[in-house]
Amino acid sequence: MAGGHMKYRHLSRSSAHRQALLRNLVTSLFKHESIATTWHKAKEAQRLADQLVTLGKKNTEATRRRARQIFYEPDEMVPKLFGPIRERYATRPGGYTRVLRIEPLKEDQAESAILELVDGPRDLRFAMTAKTLARIPENAQFNEKTAENVKKVTQFREAGMDSLRDMVSQLRLHKDMDNRILPPPRKVYPEPKMKREMHYYEETDLYRLPNPVSKVETTGRTKTQEVQPEMPRDSHKRQQSRRTNTA
Repeated sequence: MAGGHMKYRHLSRSSAHRQALLRNLVTSLFKHESIATTWHKAKEAQRLADQLVTLGKKNTEATRRRARQIFYEPDEMVPKLFGPIRERYATRPGGYTRVLRIEPLKEDQAESAILELVDGPRDLRFAMTAKTLARIPENAQFNEKTAENVKKVTQFREAGMDSLRDMVSQLRLHKDMDNRILPPPRKVYPEPKMKREMHYYEETDLYRLPNPVSKVETTGRTKTQEVQPEMPRDSHKRQQSRRTNTA
């Protein structure tokens, strides 16, 4: 409808293709706890991931059947959803996933993001907060914003303060972690060498072959000889008409 508000992102795909894409993203998310994709795909997969966690917290036979219909690996993901993940978010009222913008991962500069399950082993904001605290001296007092971030990442996490202290102590021992070199963006376009080596036909007249050259074997060596194709019928008629006109 013209002027209507779009309820969801189509992602330039048909309905079946879009659903298959989101199911694949959600399966990878619950399998690895964190995935990197484009920002628009991450926002759409986040909605489906939150719905799955809500199904896991209800823990009924109907919700188990619905979860098996969504996951591509139901035998592995359904026990994990209704087991550790359900226990992790038992006291959390909402906000089970998080989308963080990052620099473009591909050379086409597409908006990229990280989609992750909060309070998990690969919680990026928890690690960033620990890294910030590791840079502050032990006896120094941090500001209100840092205290607010500490409360966010440890409020619903089991033994959150103890885990945060352990990570901060490990980061203080390994201070050279900031010197790591990140990998370059993934290439999505063909290599220039591949473009140079691609074969293109030469522009020639209609009565000549473009490139082909036949090899004629001679005694002791090979000699190349250009072969002229048979001229089309129209060209014979044109030549005959020219001869009669000149005569």
